[in-house]
Amino acid sequence: MSTESDKPRQNPTGRMTTSGDIEVTTYLEIAKEKGGVQPSPSAQTIPAAEREVIVVLDFGSQYSLLIARRIRECNVYSELLPFDTPWEKIAALKPKGIIMSGGPSSVYETGAPLAPSYIYEGRLPVLGICYGMQAMTYQLGGKVIPSTKREYGHAVLHVNDRHSPLFAGLDESLTVWMSHGDSIMEMPPGFTALAQTENTPNAVIGNEKGVYGIQFHPEVVHTPQGKEILRNFAYHICGCKGNWTIGNFITENIASIRETVDKGKIIAALSGGVDSAVVATLLHKAIGNQLTCIFVNNGLLRREEVERTFNVFRLNMGMNIIYVDAAERFLDKLQGVLDPEQKRKNIGLEFISIFEEEANKLGKVDFLAQGTLYPDVIESASSGSTASAKIKTHHNVGGLPAKMRLKLIEPLRYLFKDEVRKVGIELGLPEEMVWPAFSRSGTGNSCYWGSDKRKTGDFTFGGLYFNE
Repeated sequence: MSTESDKPRQNPTGRMTTSGDIEVTTYLEIAKEKGGVQPSPSAQTIPAAEREVIVVLDFGSQYSLLIARRIRECNVYSELLPFDTPWEKIAALKPKGIIMSGGPSSVYETGAPLAPSYIYEGRLPVLGICYGMQAMTYQLGGKVIPSTKREYGHAVLHVNDRHSPLFAGLDESLTVWMSHGDSIMEMPPGFTALAQTENTPNAVIGNEKGVYGIQFHPEVVHTPQGKEILRNFAYHICGCKGNWTIGNFITENIASIRETVDKGKIIAALSGGVDSAVVATLLHKAIGNQLTCIFVNNGLLRREEVERTFNVFRLNMGMNIIYVDAAERFLDKLQGVLDPEQKRKNIGLEFISIFEEEANKLGKVDFLAQGTLYPDVIESASSGSTASAKIKTHHNVGGLPAKMRLKLIEPLRYLFKDEVRKVGIELGLPEEMVWPAFSRSGTGNSCYWGSDKRKTGDFTFGGLYFNE
C-alpha cells in the first residue's frame, strides 16, 4: 500500500508536515521554475509521428501528474492515462516506455487496481513506483505483505548494483522520500534487489527485460536526485533522446491549427490571463485575421487590465478584438452562489452564451478556441476508472453545455501551466502577462455577494470585505 494519507509527519524544523504540504511544496517548486534552457527558434522540428512518449498509468496517487511533469522536464513527452487503459489507445501514442504510478490501495485487497496483462508482455520497458511496484510484484508471482514498520518521510537508499542503468551517474547512497505501509517480502521470479533502505530490503528491484520497481517517490522534490532516476529510465532504459521542446510544440501546433481551421474563422476568449493570452497569440501567428478575440469583462478583472490587454494585443500585435462589458451578467450568475462547483459551471455557461451571441453578430464562425490545460482535463475527468476520482470541474471543461454550435479548438490541452508560460515567453508576450496573480474562474470562486450587498456594489473576496 502506498500510504498517501493526511497523517502528520515530523520534519527537522519541529513543524508537523502533512501530505498536503508536500504536494503544495512540490507544485510551488515547479511553478517557480521560470528559467531553464529555452528552445532555440532554429531548433530542428520533430514530426509528431517521431515524438518520444512515455505513458504514465494512474493508480490513484496524488503525485501522478507530477510524474508526467518530471518526465517532460527531461524533454520527453508524457501523458497520464487511467491504469486500465486499453492497449489500442496506448499503442496509438507509440510510447517508448510505461510508468505505473503509486496509489492508496493494497494489492491484496478485494478490488485493488491491477495493471492490464499487456504491461508484462515484454513490449516496452516498465517502471513501477510505490504501489505500481507492488502491483507489478503481486501480478508477476511475488509476495506483498503489510510492513512491520511503516516508512513515512526521508530514508537513505543504498545502491546494491552500481551498474544498473537506473542509477547511472548517481551516488552510492541517495536520500529518497518514502510513503508506504506494505512491503515486498518475495520478489517475482527473475528479479533482483538493486537497492535497499534500513527498513526495506527490496526498495528497488529489476529484471533483464527492462522491468523495474522502486518503492520511493522519485517525482517529489524530497527525493533530490529523483529527476535523474526518471531521466535514466527515459534515456538509458527506454532509449529516448529528449526531442520534445517548447519550440517544437509551437511549430507543430501552428501547422496543426492551419490544417484544422483551413479557411474557417475562430473566436477566442481573451481575459488578460496567461492561458487565453497564449492561445490568442498562438492562433494569431497561425491564421492571422481569421481569428477574432472577444474580450469579456466579467466584473472580476484587475485595475487597468482592460487597457493593458488592449495595448498588447490590439495596438502591438494587431489582433481583431471585440470588447464586451458583461460584468452585470456574470455577477448576477454568481450572486448568492456558495458551491464552488456551481460557480465554475455558471461561469463557463455564461462565457459560452456570450461567445455564441457575438459569433452570431460576426456572421459565419466555425470554431471556439479555449485555454484548456492538461491538469484541467485530468482533474475534470470522470471515467470508469476506480483508482482516481474527479477532483473538480473546470470552467473550460465541465462548464460547457452538452450541445454547442461552435467546434472547440484547444491548442494547450496537453500542456502544464509552467509549459504554457514558457510558450508565452517564446512567443514574445510580456512577463507581467505570463505571470498574473489569479485566474478568472479562481477569482470568481473566491467571491461571494448576497442580494443586499450586490445592490450597493459591495462583495467579499477570499473572506475579506470590499467596496467598489
